[in-house]
Amino acid sequence: MPNADQNDILFERARAVIPGGVNSPVRAFKAVGGTPRFIRRAEGAYFWDANDKRYIDYIGSWGPMILGHGHPAVVEAVQKAVLEGFSYGAPTEREIELAEAILALVPSMEMVRLVSSGTEAAMSALRLARGATGRKHIIKFEGCYHGHADALLVKAGSGLATFGHPTSAGVPPEVTQHTLVLEYNNIAQLEEAFALHGNDIACLMIEAIAGNMNFVRATPEFAARCRALCTQHGALLVFDEVMTGFRVGLHGAQGVLGITPDLTVLGKVIGGGMPLAAFGGPRAIMEQLAPLGPVYQAGTLSGNPVATACGLATLKEIARPGFYEALSKKTRSLVDGLKAAAAAEGQPFDADSEGGMFGFFLMNELPQNYAKVMTTDNAKFNALFHGLLDRGVYIAPALYEAGFVSAAHSDEDIAATIEAARQIFKASQPR
Repeated sequence: MPNADQNDILFERARAVIPGGVNSPVRAFKAVGGTPRFIRRAEGAYFWDANDKRYIDYIGSWGPMILGHGHPAVVEAVQKAVLEGFSYGAPTEREIELAEAILALVPSMEMVRLVSSGTEAAMSALRLARGATGRKHIIKFEGCYHGHADALLVKAGSGLATFGHPTSAGVPPEVTQHTLVLEYNNIAQLEEAFALHGNDIACLMIEAIAGNMNFVRATPEFAARCRALCTQHGALLVFDEVMTGFRVGLHGAQGVLGITPDLTVLGKVIGGGMPLAAFGGPRAIMEQLAPLGPVYQAGTLSGNPVATACGLATLKEIARPGFYEALSKKTRSLVDGLKAAAAAEGQPFDADSEGGMFGFFLMNELPQNYAKVMTTDNAKFNALFHGLLDRGVYIAPALYEAGFVSAAHSDEDIAATIEAARQIFKASQPR
């Protein structure tokens, strides 16, 4: 059938052999309906689906592709590394070079351990925090996602400062009995949690600019209180910068906020699109890790030579003078244009951005916590998503995900995106 939708055909094949037809749930379009796009190739700010339709890409592999797809310097570095070997299971000089590059850009870190995924990095940082403090309890915030480790798949408890309940089958309640889930940006609740449990809290883990309930900032006051209470009670402050690290600025969210965490979790950009992540902090804490200390962590592909080549080449490009100023200006022009287009058509809409990361909400003001985010009109978002998709603009197929602009996006790409949104806003006006 020459005119058949190849995405439909591939999705049918995929569902027969892969649960839900996808290898990560949000790709399934379950939240927005319809058939996921199967991507065949990508270049610069674009990718093409199985029907060879081109899309302006605003997910960028969920953040890593800050330079766009196929940046020549990165491709060259990866091709050279591949010719030298895929994996050794032994140390390489390139691991040291990447570690040195990361530490030079993140002053809060004196040592770093490379791993293969953000989930692995967050899980390991959590174990390290418990091992270093000798405590069990952890604090996380509703709407922040730190990967799919059992102890972090938790929803809020039934009352103020109570412990959470598993959000996934297969996670026994006793695994999450030491996880406190609090409301983001709620200082009073945070203070009560430390008053009740401060001596037993190993760490507080937070996305200081959250990207998993769309784009929500920690207020400066809230972030400062997190730091102060952790210091006061001997708990470790862990910044999950898997998404924000080298994405919102050269020094991450901690640089934007001016807060020094005890541990930092990194991913996405540091691998340049390859499976690579990391966690790090002061030498005294990091030396608690095996083989020096009693906290065990290991990985066959950690520090993979091809992934480190990709990451190093990416970090070199983004560290060039003026890179973030240009990227921030580009991202801001997108969100300002979308806000103006919505306002012109009388549609509730607000948006925010930092560096190359952005988010928007179909409401009149930016939310500060997950409960407020949940009040967004799902039906209107779904209509906007499919309207943009039909016009060749690809945003996250879920209301609760941030978006990403790359250095490869042109002014014309941004203008085309704003015009596509304007058409959809205009068409959605009541008649």
